Amino acid sequence: MDPPYVEQNTRERNRLGTLVAALSDDELRSHVNEHWTVAGVLGHIAFWDARVLALADKLEGGEPFSPSDTEPEDVDWINDATRPLIHAIAPREMAELAVRLVEETDARVASLDPDRVFPNDPTSPLNAERAGHRGEHLDEIEAALGTG
Repeated sequence: MDPPYVEQNTRERNRLGTLVAALSDDELRSHVNEHWTVAGVLGHIAFWDARVLALADKLEGGEPFSPSDTEPEDVDWINDATRPLIHAIAPREMAELAVRLVEETDARVASLDPDRVFPNDPTSPLNAERAGHRGEHLDEIEAALGTG
């Protein structure tokens, strides 16, 4: 039986894919807030999923997690530092990359031993539950576009 996060991740992955498929290039360039465009928010989601993939590589490679693998309590500086890089990528390319990384991340975390990842292992820096983060940002995008 799959852990609950597999179904939750699938729900939000499908939601993201449906949203991206429906968005015009102009909508991807629309602002969600003063700092982020729609494509930028999708890139932000992709960045944090890519982090999970990197941690999955360590886990599957038998490499122990180090203290630096733990997500800091305040991630604002990480988000601020990645924002110009994310926004430098063409909006449609960023949206498509986000879809690919979300799909790859969900397949990867579904294949991992649930007892070796958060939330089942509270000491693991690899959070297999991706749905909450995605859902929060998809809600923001939908609200900004008036589609939610």
